[in-house]
Amino acid sequence: MKASDLISTVAALSEQKVPTFLWGAPGIGKSSIVKQIAEAKNIGFVDLRLALMDPTDLKGIPFYDKESHTALWAPPAFLPRGGEGILFLDELNSAPPSVQASAYQLILDRKVGEYELPEGWAIVAAGNREGDRGVTYRMPSPLANRFVHFEMEVDVNEWRFWAYQKKVDERIIAYIAYKNEHLFTFDAKSDTKSFATPRSWEYVDSILKSTLKEKLLLDCLSGAVGKDVAVGFLSFSKVMHKLPDIANILACGNGEYPDEIDVLYALCTGLVSALLRDDTKENLDNLLQYTLGLKSEFAVMAVQDLQRNGVKMEHSEVFKEWVQKFAYLLS
Repeated sequence: MKASDLISTVAALSEQKVPTFLWGAPGIGKSSIVKQIAEAKNIGFVDLRLALMDPTDLKGIPFYDKESHTALWAPPAFLPRGGEGILFLDELNSAPPSVQASAYQLILDRKVGEYELPEGWAIVAAGNREGDRGVTYRMPSPLANRFVHFEMEVDVNEWRFWAYQKKVDERIIAYIAYKNEHLFTFDAKSDTKSFATPRSWEYVDSILKSTLKEKLLLDCLSGAVGKDVAVGFLSFSKVMHKLPDIANILACGNGEYPDEIDVLYALCTGLVSALLRDDTKENLDNLLQYTLGLKSEFAVMAVQDLQRNGVKMEHSEVFKEWVQKFAYLLS
């Protein structure tokens, strides 16, 4: 299931307090999606990494109660006490069976030891698939049956939309548009420690925005996404100097039209990023006017990226001309 569909589905189920489980390869953004849902609803969010816990971390520590002459459990302070929110149990199937047993009680009865989960809180869990070479334990059938299960998939278009929103370096966005397969290169059969995932491309963005010396860039990027991908990205980045003047295109609607495919991918991303930074009617009209001379697939890619990012263009007379020219590609 794509991220956008997963967000709306998990958001709806969490309102009904239906426990959900997100399966997926490492680094594709499972935890980010759940946090995004909580932030959108303006509710609490507690992220528990169960693989790092002992059973007592979840159930609490026993103590002697003088009044009742019994042993009670002192629940941990990190569990929610009131209000509304999402309790996220990450890496559930990577937790030892003893920890899963404690989680089972929390999921089944919404309580563990002396602790009871407030009514306003939903439970969402996540984990890597058993074939992903991570440390996993087979989930007991009774525990698995307490969840509605979804498998998250990586979608390039949705990632690019997210990257525009997060102002990820436009060289990265352009490269992934050019090389879709390099967004996610994880191979469960490979022993390679570094591979490209949506998460590791976030690291690349941070590296590019750092003060790292250029001579160290290849080694650093290789450590994030693997050497082959890093070499490909840096080679692609060199085409940026071949781009026509984007500021001039937005100012007057005119400019050179490159022929190289990699340059065209970079150009479309640069145009979209520039317009999102300064979204005026004049700039939009000039951008659309310029794309009328672009190769059709790149003109459509640029306009679709703008629309995905909420740019309204139906009011533009130039857009009406644009639709007449490229309508056959939009059907």
